[in-house]
Amino acid sequence: MLKAFVNAFKIPDLRKKILFTLGIIAVFRLGSHIPVPNIDLSRIQELQNATNSPSGLSALQFIDLFSGGALTRFAVFSLGIMPYITSSIIMQLLTVVIPKLEQWQKQGEMGVKKITQWTRYMTVTLALLQSTGLVFLFNTQFQVVREFTAPRVALIVITLTAGTAMIMWLGELITQRGIGNGMSLLIFTSVISRLPAEGAAILNQAGPAKFYFLLGLGIAIIVAVVWMEQGQRRIPVQYAKRMVGRRMMGGQSTYIPLKVNQSGVIPIIFASSVLYFPTLLQNVIHAQWFQNFINNNLLRESSVIYMAIYGLLVIFFAYFYSAITFNPIDTADNIRKYGGFIPGIRPGRPTAEYLSGVLSRIILPGSLFLAAIALIPSIFLAIWAITAFPFGGTTILITVGVALETMKQLESQLMMRHYEGFLR
Repeated sequence: MLKAFVNAFKIPDLRKKILFTLGIIAVFRLGSHIPVPNIDLSRIQELQNATNSPSGLSALQFIDLFSGGALTRFAVFSLGIMPYITSSIIMQLLTVVIPKLEQWQKQGEMGVKKITQWTRYMTVTLALLQSTGLVFLFNTQFQVVREFTAPRVALIVITLTAGTAMIMWLGELITQRGIGNGMSLLIFTSVISRLPAEGAAILNQAGPAKFYFLLGLGIAIIVAVVWMEQGQRRIPVQYAKRMVGRRMMGGQSTYIPLKVNQSGVIPIIFASSVLYFPTLLQNVIHAQWFQNFINNNLLRESSVIYMAIYGLLVIFFAYFYSAITFNPIDTADNIRKYGGFIPGIRPGRPTAEYLSGVLSRIILPGSLFLAAIALIPSIFLAIWAITAFPFGGTTILITVGVALETMKQLESQLMMRHYEGFLR
């Protein structure tokens, strides 16, 4: 692997992409430490203690994870990319029910640009709403705002919204001019930045024995995640020979790779985003019974109801995301257009039904695996009352998934230039 890194830096354009990506990541981490104006820094420590306590709001802990600790510092990048993730979820849901969006999606690059533009507009709108809600929530509980007046609050809200817009821009810059998917790399950076602090917190809270046990469990989870990420069902496709002019074309065999974990870490992110909405609803619905139910069940990771809803949401979004990203009907039509067929399966509708059946069967173990991995932190939180668990669930899936995807992109860049890659 060291040789592969050396080879990557020997290529001028690839070296520029890597250095550009590292520079954007440095800017992102800098913005996670710069506090917004008009904030009482002496109150920030109270906010950090409350969020990291065993009874802390799991939704805020999740946002803090994705912002790399910027939320509890009330930094410029406090919201992280959660508004962008939420808007992406909404746009994907709307694509299924709104014909115009579905038409855009089928238009190719031009349609994708239109959907991306509307996703940006929705991201800014959600950032305005979420930043306003967080300012009122934090000021009510911790009095973090020095002077709670309309102009000062507006300045904080605009700063947080601008920070979210800048994060979105930085992610797109990495995707266009750097290495890997920009948004995924920013999430990856935020997550791994918390690992040392959370590891030290476990060592202090649980002691060396439990710490090393959890470290070993984390390594086992990494192996399981890598194994599951590489697992796939290969559907063989045979192309018949045909005459094109005076040349004989086709006659080749290939396969359609259907991954067991077709949707990656997306279901966990989607499920966690849905469970974040109760925090916003608390600022609107002030009924005591409603707030007690939310606080005791949906905002506590040790709650059985929270675990059940979280696990079911992960399974649902695994099926949902796979359904909107892989269309068996379109795939079957493309195979038939190019003169291909699956051995033993008639072209057309029978092929689409076969692909749909195979996909449904392999998604089930993948979704159950995701749900089990996602619930490991909640289970240990309930048993040992540990407030930080860096070796499980979302953290491992994100870090391993993004690392593997980025390495594959570097691998393809190196292989195009006849260099030895990472995954030999």
